[in-house]
Amino acid sequence: MAAPHLPAGYTAHPIDPPADRPRLHDLVTAGRAALGLTEAVDPGALDIVLKRDGLDPAADVLLVRAPDGELAAWAWTDRRTGVEVHPAHRGRGLGSALLDWTERRARERGDTALTQTVEDLDPAATALLHAHGYRPKVTNWLLEIPLDDVELPPPPDGVTVRPIRAGDPADERAAHRLGEAAFADWQERPKPFEEWAAFHLHRATFAPERSPLAFVDGRLAGLLLALERPGRTDGYVQTLAVDREFRHRGIARHLLRYSFAACRRAGLTHGTLWTHSGTGALDLYLKIGMTVRRTTSVVGKDLTAN
Repeated sequence: MAAPHLPAGYTAHPIDPPADRPRLHDLVTAGRAALGLTEAVDPGALDIVLKRDGLDPAADVLLVRAPDGELAAWAWTDRRTGVEVHPAHRGRGLGSALLDWTERRARERGDTALTQTVEDLDPAATALLHAHGYRPKVTNWLLEIPLDDVELPPPPDGVTVRPIRAGDPADERAAHRLGEAAFADWQERPKPFEEWAAFHLHRATFAPERSPLAFVDGRLAGLLLALERPGRTDGYVQTLAVDREFRHRGIARHLLRYSFAACRRAGLTHGTLWTHSGTGALDLYLKIGMTVRRTTSVVGKDLTAN
């Protein structure tokens, strides 16, 4: 794979995860701070990228160092792609060079499309992606709710609810099956259990006591998986899914209240989650009192178009 065409003095390097993890964390934190986003960066985010099924870190991830040796930018590609440039090194063509590199690498891999998420607070990044042929696909909303008045009523009739049993193969496999089926219409591809579990269950911030499962006649009907937010006062819902057969029975609403009540008992002040325009779930969250904190957009490029 040819190296990207970088400005003078900048050099491309493969990733060394143990050594580069803190530098990447600092790069992402600086990028967020430049947009006025002060929340802590998930320390496991890099591991989630590197564990994507089909991603080869040696070939599909690239770091760029500045003339002084500091990390200036990085990129990865695996159908989804990510490009991030340190604020101190923007405006020098690094973002454009890395977007070109991700596209060339994707074509080598045989990928037919690329998608990337961009902060709506970052119009320069949005304009750059549009200039490279990316077009809007989905809107994401980060929602929040204060936990002062969260109450936990009884579950809907015929529904029993309990926390997931972390490490229990039966619970984990059932959760994987339901989660994949519930989001099949919106996902880019099915995720094998190991990749799905690494993203949801097998990370240091997974919070099983805030992650309820709902059952109807012994069958898993719905789930909510939550994460800790180190250094923050909000509890985070990573995913919420209800089996199609059991929708419109109040299960999703009850699972949210269950998790938010657990967050409040833990001394947290807000509950947060992301949803996107493809799910049609925004109205549910607004009706229970959540409000939009910020938005991002998913943009995509068709690599088969001439």
